[in-house]
Amino acid sequence: MDPAVRLLRELVAIDSVNPSLVPGARGEAAIAGAIAQHLRRIGLDVELQEAAPGRPNVIGVLEGRARGRSLMLCGHVDTVGVEGMRAPFDPIERDGRLYGRGSQDMKGGVAAMIDAARALADEGLPAGRVIVAAVVDEEYASVGADALVARWRADAAVVTEPTDLRIAIGHKGFAWFEIETRGRAAHGSRPLDGRDAILRMGRVLHRLEALDRELQGRPPHPLMGTASLHASIITGGRELSSYPDRCVLQMERRTLAGEAGNDAAQEVRGILDALALDDPEFVADARLTFARPAYEIPTGHALPDALAAQLTKFGHRVEKVGMSFWTDAAVLGEAGIATVLFGPGGAGLHGPEEYVNVADVVACRDVLALLAANLP
Repeated sequence: MDPAVRLLRELVAIDSVNPSLVPGARGEAAIAGAIAQHLRRIGLDVELQEAAPGRPNVIGVLEGRARGRSLMLCGHVDTVGVEGMRAPFDPIERDGRLYGRGSQDMKGGVAAMIDAARALADEGLPAGRVIVAAVVDEEYASVGADALVARWRADAAVVTEPTDLRIAIGHKGFAWFEIETRGRAAHGSRPLDGRDAILRMGRVLHRLEALDRELQGRPPHPLMGTASLHASIITGGRELSSYPDRCVLQMERRTLAGEAGNDAAQEVRGILDALALDDPEFVADARLTFARPAYEIPTGHALPDALAAQLTKFGHRVEKVGMSFWTDAAVLGEAGIATVLFGPGGAGLHGPEEYVNVADVVACRDVLALLAANLP
């Protein structure tokens, strides 16, 4: 069995569900321990960096025979939950696909980057340095990537998220908001006394839907398409016979490179201000709860072409794209590390049947090893 595939099977078999997403989940400690042991076995210097209590990043370093530039290979080891999956931690290979939670998102990419380091260690890295970073918590708040860039730097980086072996040079960002409408509690039989906070939230939802249509009707970004928003979670009301005095909506706005940092907040605030002008009894507020920016590699940077040159040596078609999902590349980019995404293909990420293409994992490994040995 190819060593990258063997490692992938070992990683998928380890439960690393993110405890920030699923309370009581096991988290990343077990998989971090297994990766640290593997990196030491293949000859890397290893450091464990606690990004949060019991949630360590693993950083492995391979030094070249001569001074040179440094390449970081970065991937997250946490996964989303497993509800609805029959055997989430049983890596089953069938028809060239390996199934299991995290196989595509993103243990396939993690296995590829680690085995690229193994190949380089076996052959001897000619020059420079390779940093292998397996980080925690990308599926929630990316505390792992934040901790990583606080201490580690590189001349360039590849985040091995699933891209179908395409070179992703940018991706969308996001902003999370909590909107609250307030009413007045009263008995359901006394409409003059009550103010319905849920119906008032309906007005907000109507305006948000119109805004989403407008966002998606704008000229698309050449890499990322259009911005968008959706209502994620809504709560309100106490019992059937009472007017609800409070309704809370949690929503997400997907953002594009080039948008101002407060554009999304101004849109939400503008909706609430307009509704208050229409109805003096309309009372609502909104707060930004969390946000991450969109990312795009600086124009003209050599990394995408360098990766493309290695990809063509294996007969693969070169395609430079943008991704709709957010990744830790934005954290690395904000820290001044020029980054691209490049990883294996598959399907079903976050779904009940997830798989990665085994041949893509091997191809990703080979391309990354060649890139690291020939980093411009």
